[in-house]
Amino acid sequence: MSELRRPKPRVDGYVPIESYAAIGDGRTVAMIADDGRIDWLPVPNLDSPPPFAALLDYEHGGWIELAPVADFTVQREFVSGTNVLATTFKTADGTVRVTDSLNTGVAGRLPWMELARRIDGLDGTVEMGWKVAPGTMLGKASPWAYTTEHGTVLRVDGLTLAVRTLGIDDPQVETQNIHGVFSTEPGSRHALGVVGTENEPLHLPDPQKLDEGIDRTVLNWRMWSDECKYEGPWAEHVARSALALKLLLHSPSGAIAAAATTSLPENRTGGKNWDYRYAWVRDAAYTIRAMQRFGLREEVHAAVAWLLKVIRANGPLVNVFYTLQGELPGGTEQPDVPGWREIGPVVNGNAAADQLQLMIFGDLFSIIRQYVDAGNILDAETGRLLASIADEACDSWQRKDAGIWELEDERHYTSSKLGCWQALDCAVHLAEAGEIPGIPDRWKAEKGRIRDYIETQCWSEERQAYLAYPGADGLDASVLLAAEMNFDRGERLSSTIDALGDELGAGPLMYRYSGVHKEEATFVACAFWRVSALSCVGRDDEATALMDQLVELSNDVGLYSEMIDASDGSFLGNFPQGLSHLALVNAALTIARSHDATA
Repeated sequence: MSELRRPKPRVDGYVPIESYAAIGDGRTVAMIADDGRIDWLPVPNLDSPPPFAALLDYEHGGWIELAPVADFTVQREFVSGTNVLATTFKTADGTVRVTDSLNTGVAGRLPWMELARRIDGLDGTVEMGWKVAPGTMLGKASPWAYTTEHGTVLRVDGLTLAVRTLGIDDPQVETQNIHGVFSTEPGSRHALGVVGTENEPLHLPDPQKLDEGIDRTVLNWRMWSDECKYEGPWAEHVARSALALKLLLHSPSGAIAAAATTSLPENRTGGKNWDYRYAWVRDAAYTIRAMQRFGLREEVHAAVAWLLKVIRANGPLVNVFYTLQGELPGGTEQPDVPGWREIGPVVNGNAAADQLQLMIFGDLFSIIRQYVDAGNILDAETGRLLASIADEACDSWQRKDAGIWELEDERHYTSSKLGCWQALDCAVHLAEAGEIPGIPDRWKAEKGRIRDYIETQCWSEERQAYLAYPGADGLDASVLLAAEMNFDRGERLSSTIDALGDELGAGPLMYRYSGVHKEEATFVACAFWRVSALSCVGRDDEATALMDQLVELSNDVGLYSEMIDASDGSFLGNFPQGLSHLALVNAALTIARSHDATA
C-alpha cells in the first residue's frame, strides 16, 4: 500500500492525471481520484457518452463523490490480483476504508452497469459525505431526477441511473442529483451503489446483494489473475500491467481499446488531444503477444477472431483502427466543454482513421503468426484473406505513409518499411507451415528488396543509426521495434540504441522522435521499447538497470498514462494507456526469456 498522504489538491476542480486509479467490468472503466471522487464513468460501454465526466468538464461533467467531510489523509492499493480498489481515509477522529468495484456477475459481466462502493469503519468516528451528480454527457443533454414507485432515479439522454444504499439513511434528492451524509464507527458497514442501463429497463439490485457483489468480483478477478503465468523479474509490475490491459479488453466483442479516455492532453498548451477509445490493430498485436506469452487462451482467440471478422466486413485493406463494436470510425466532433484543466479541445472521434499506415501489415501478420505458432490453425477463408493482404504489402511498401505516429507529412518512414518486411516474413512462415495458400516466392523476393532498402537507404554511416526516413536529419524511437521483429539484433541496432538515447533520451525516459520535445512530454512505451531492444542485442545488464528505473515511474497504484513529463514526473495523455503497459510487459518478458536462454 502507498504511504499515508494528503490527496493531491484540485486546481480549478481538476486533479493531476496521476491521481487516478481505474476499475472496470469488461465493458466500461471508472476513474477514481485519490480524494475519493469518480470523475469519469461512461455507461454502458467504454466508448459511450459519459454521464460522469468531470475529468473533462469540472462544472457540468458530473461525478460520484464519497469522502470524509473533515480533512483527511489517504493511502490506497488494488486488492491483490484484482482491479478492485481499496482506499483508506484517516481523519483526526477516525479511519475508514472504501472498497470500489465495478461488479461482475456469476457468469461474467452483468447485463447492467453496477458500481459498488463499500465503506468499512475501522476506528473512531468518521462523517462521510456522498453525492451522485450526473452531468451533461459532454454538453449534449441535461440530467433530471425522476420519482418512481421504487424510488428516485436519475435520467440523462437515454440513460437510467439508480442509487442503491446500505445502512445510509435519509438521502437528499435534488432536481439533478442525490446526496447525503452518514457516520461510521469501528466495525460498521455501509455501501453506496450506482446502477445504470441505456435505452432499456433497469434492474434494481438489493443493496445487500450489491455489497456481496464486491466479494464475488474479487474472486472473479483472482481467478483470472491465477491464469497469468509469470514468475520472473518485476512480477508485481507485470501483474498490474496485465490487469490494466484486461480493463481495456471489451468483452462483448473481443476488441482491445487503446486507452480508457479521450482528450487528455499531450501538450499543456493544448491542441494535441485525441480520442483513444478505439481498437488499434497495432495495440491489438502487442496485447495478443503479451497475453499469448501469459498463456491466456480465451482473450487471445477472442481478439484474433474479432480482428479477422472486422477486416472481412470492412476490407479489403486493413484499417488503422476500428470501433469497439467492429465498425469503421466515423468523423470527429468537438463538444463545447473545457477539457482537463481547460486544455482543449475535447474530441470525440479520431482523424487518423483515414490515414495510410503501412506498419499495420506487420502488426496483423505478427498476430496471426503468434496464434498459429501457439498451436492453433487458420480456417480456409482466413488463409485466402491473408494471402491477398500479403500481395498488397508487396505492392504498397514503396508508398509514402503517415507512419506509426500518425503524422500529417507522409514520408518513407523506416518503421513503416520494417512493418512491411515483418508482414512478408510472417507470410512466408505461415505459407511454409501450410496455413496460407499459394507459393511464397514473390513474398520472399519482396521481403529481400525491403531489407535492402532499409539497410541502404535508411541507415546513416555518419550517425551510426537508422534514420526516421531516408535523408532525414532526425531519429525515431519506433525503429527500436526492429529488435522484436528480429529484423536486426546486431551492431547496427545496438549503435542505433545509443544514438537514440543521446538524442531522444531524458534520463530513463524517451521522446518519440527528434524535435518533438518542443511539443509534448516523453512517450512511456518508447522507454520500454529501449529496454527490450537492449536485451535483444545482448546488453541485458543495461536493460535490467533501465527497467528498474522505469517501473518506479508509475503512479501510486502501478498505472501509466501515455506520456510522462521528465521534469517533474507528472502524467500527460490518455490514461490508463494500453501501449505503455504492453511495452512494460513485453520488456519484462523479453529480459526473462533472455535469462532463460542463457541459464
